[in-house]
Amino acid sequence: MDDVTTLYSIGELSRRTGLSVRTIRFYSDSRVVAPTTRSPAGYRLYDLDALLRLELLRTLRELGMDLPTIQRVLDRELSVAEVAAAHADALDVQIRMLLLRRSVLRVVASRGSSPEETKLMHRLTQLSGEERRRLIGDFVDGTFGTGDADPAAVAMVRAATPDLPDDPTGEQVAAWVELAELVGDEDFRARMRRTAVRQAAGRPLDIECDAGEELMEFTRQKVAEAMESGIDPLSDRGAPVIDDLVHRFAEVLARTPDPEFRDWMAQQFEEARDPRVDRYWRLVWTVNGWQVVPNLIPAYPWLIQALQNDRDA
Repeated sequence: MDDVTTLYSIGELSRRTGLSVRTIRFYSDSRVVAPTTRSPAGYRLYDLDALLRLELLRTLRELGMDLPTIQRVLDRELSVAEVAAAHADALDVQIRMLLLRRSVLRVVASRGSSPEETKLMHRLTQLSGEERRRLIGDFVDGTFGTGDADPAAVAMVRAATPDLPDDPTGEQVAAWVELAELVGDEDFRARMRRTAVRQAAGRPLDIECDAGEELMEFTRQKVAEAMESGIDPLSDRGAPVIDDLVHRFAEVLARTPDPEFRDWMAQQFEEARDPRVDRYWRLVWTVNGWQVVPNLIPAYPWLIQALQNDRDA
């Protein structure tokens, strides 16, 4: 049984700790675990405290900690808890970056990306979460930083800031890369600005006026709920939602809810739609995994797609 008076040779420490003699000698020469004394023949001997220090040192090294930090722990300048917490935080960052790189590589492999596209994808996904939010923030400020911008439209864009998850799918990575390129395009910014100005001027569509405020509010609510639930407008789950809305509009407008009426509705709502603005929102939904903010995401893109869905009515 070990006690405080027991002394161990380097060979004995090696057998007990699993560390090689060469490694223990290195730690000894570095004064991380200094010998307690020497034998009459000059061989290094270590006490129980040195054995325990070596066992802790090995554990911390296996956890990936560097030697200077371990030295401070062994010298009681830092607690194991403090070091473990800091190291866990650092590992979290590394894990997130590795997961992101894995997602990028999968996109590159599946799409057969060119070297230029691969570099762009890597550069954009390397941005931190804060840098990604700043990129969108700069887009919002640069697009809506005018006196005629609609505050509600600005709030809508800010509330739906795309946030790439730690372990994104290939689809989310591709959507984020396209989104990052889109918000830097001046033509697109002008399109978003015109949309906001139209909203600020309060110019409703003819179909909105004819349908009435109550039905339009009901429509926005139902579409927002569908999007929040991740219902694709072209899916079977979307069919009951759009069928109900078509019948409600037909009743209010005294029309027949047939395919011709559906086409007419889609054309009416198309007046408020810009394809690139529509694309922006679809990319945002993809990046965020359909985690949309109810009543803040425009209803028209979803509504138009559902109306134009080719299926047997």
